[in-house]
Amino acid sequence: MFVDIVEVSLRAGDGGDGAVSFRREKYVPAGGPDGGDGGKGGDVVFRVDPGSNTLVAFKYKRKFAAERGENGKAAKCHGRNGTDAVITVPAGTVIRDPESGKIIHDMSSDDCADFIVCRGGRGGWGNRHFATSTRQAPRFSKSGMKGEEKTVLLELKMLADVGLIGYPSVGKSSILSRVSDARPKIAAYHFTTLSPNLGVVSFDDQRFVAADIPGLIEDASEGAGLGLEFLRHIDRCRLLIHVVDISASEGRDPIKDIEDINRELIKYDERLAERPQIIAANKVDLVSIIDEDSGEAVPIDGDFKEFESYVRENGWEGPVYISAYTGYGLDKLVRKTAEMLSDLPPIEVYRSEIEDSDSDSKENPRKTTVLRENDRFVVEGEWLYNLLGQVNMDDYESLAFFGKAIENAGVIQMLREKGAKDGDTVSIYGFEFDFVD
Repeated sequence: MFVDIVEVSLRAGDGGDGAVSFRREKYVPAGGPDGGDGGKGGDVVFRVDPGSNTLVAFKYKRKFAAERGENGKAAKCHGRNGTDAVITVPAGTVIRDPESGKIIHDMSSDDCADFIVCRGGRGGWGNRHFATSTRQAPRFSKSGMKGEEKTVLLELKMLADVGLIGYPSVGKSSILSRVSDARPKIAAYHFTTLSPNLGVVSFDDQRFVAADIPGLIEDASEGAGLGLEFLRHIDRCRLLIHVVDISASEGRDPIKDIEDINRELIKYDERLAERPQIIAANKVDLVSIIDEDSGEAVPIDGDFKEFESYVRENGWEGPVYISAYTGYGLDKLVRKTAEMLSDLPPIEVYRSEIEDSDSDSKENPRKTTVLRENDRFVVEGEWLYNLLGQVNMDDYESLAFFGKAIENAGVIQMLREKGAKDGDTVSIYGFEFDFVD
């Protein structure tokens, strides 16, 4: 089974809460607070798995969560950090935002470094951090920050230098099996190949990766055949080998086949049609004999002049006459491919299209909204949610700390501007109090 696009839900671990604790040693009078800090929540990390070439592992498991940080403990003991959730994907996987379609990261960099998609929350401070000369016994601590949550789209765009394209049964898989270490399934019926096959080709001291792309037919860009499903896998290919059946053994015209396939490339992405192409005329053994002196294929009936003129007029390389069955011309095809690749830029790595996934929170870390519902005012903001976790509502000093924090952040002024008057109810994530101006 081949899976190359899937949506997954990710959740980083929350930070552990800080501890409220006081020293209790017999010979340490007025020992003071010693609550330890909470541990950091685990991150959600993507890592390249060199041995994988499909996203099938995500077919049944699409939710991933990192471990929460451990709460702080007494005697200034720091809570353990949460374990990261490490998700392995094939090289060439593009991580996108499912709503905008923008690229978050491309798992195709040369160093294949790990990428953190969701960061775990920071651990909360223990009560020892809140001790001052006037507040010597704070009975509150800071709760851990919430870990990030995201839903992302994983799209596999295979990392292949060369893509073999063409109609079904023109011999793409046979060529790949002849020139590389790949062993694709080969049979005499259409759509034998149901997923792209990769193979490493060696020529002199040069190595490159080739892939046969299945299912391209007329109207593939509109969903016919399997083409739409696999067109994305030639996005990165630096060079295309366009394979045609020069023998017309199935009654198709080689020139029309080339026109049909290139038309589909243009419909899918105009840049694909601009990629360099080598026209490989396969099954030449069915319509020609090999001249013993020159080693060239000599047509049995007619000639290939019209076909050759068509190829040259369009600026493509070739045609290179080959036979995947006998092996004729494959060395020449590999040599020509290696020569062209040496002059082409490396495989494209997509840049992130999201400048800063946390830009809103960094520009305004204390973003606050105030909504009026008759004589009731609802105040929301992530920082307020985290602040409430620090407050012990049964402790006077803790409540005073909370009141000063929201006043310094401008919440009281925002309530005034919304029309709050003495006695109106203010609700902050379930905590309600009367407004006093």
